[in-house]
Amino acid sequence: MRGALAIAGLVLSLFTPVTDSQTSSPPPGKITLDIKTINGSGCPAGTADAAAVVSEDNTSFTVTYNNFVARTGAGASAVDQRKNCQINVLVHVPQGFTYAVAEADYSGFAHLAAGATALEQANYYFAGTAATARVPHSLTGPFDGQWHNQDVADVATLVYAPCGVDRNLNINAELRTSTTDKSAGSFIEMDTSHASVNTTYQFAWKQC
Repeated sequence: MRGALAIAGLVLSLFTPVTDSQTSSPPPGKITLDIKTINGSGCPAGTADAAAVVSEDNTSFTVTYNNFVARTGAGASAVDQRKNCQINVLVHVPQGFTYAVAEADYSGFAHLAAGATALEQANYYFAGTAATARVPHSLTGPFDGQWHNQDVADVATLVYAPCGVDRNLNINAELRTSTTDKSAGSFIEMDTSHASVNTTYQFAWKQC
């Protein structure tokens, strides 16, 4: 089965936190994104079709790519049970502004037999900084349908990219599955073939 994923992110605890009074409206003009690299067991070279799209109002962006699915049980090997994909994206920000990622919305599909579990988690960091802790979201079988996870940062903890410096944002997402019934196949994926599935990063903006 072809898996397709859209990945979204958490806030990065990398720089000095700011207060609500320092936040700003989105900057004028169009924000652009460049995906620099994609790699990992869930998106091996040559299998991922990546695209990054910024919303018209500069309040969010989405990233979509293919072949990111974790499987367990019938027909699955040990390496199928844990998949990761790291995407490196450069956000081109207008002069005088910087950004944080304030909210991440993940959604996808899963089919889990009784005795199977699945996990989605991710961490994020700007180039040259330490990665954030992973925030796990789990599912337990029996389950068959769409799932949705949301990571939201408190305004007081928002952390922004450094002003005046282009820093690539790394998003490292992971899917895991396990089962006690090896005869039944189970999987978790984020599949863009379903129109209702997407993953979105919500921006918070600040003037430098």
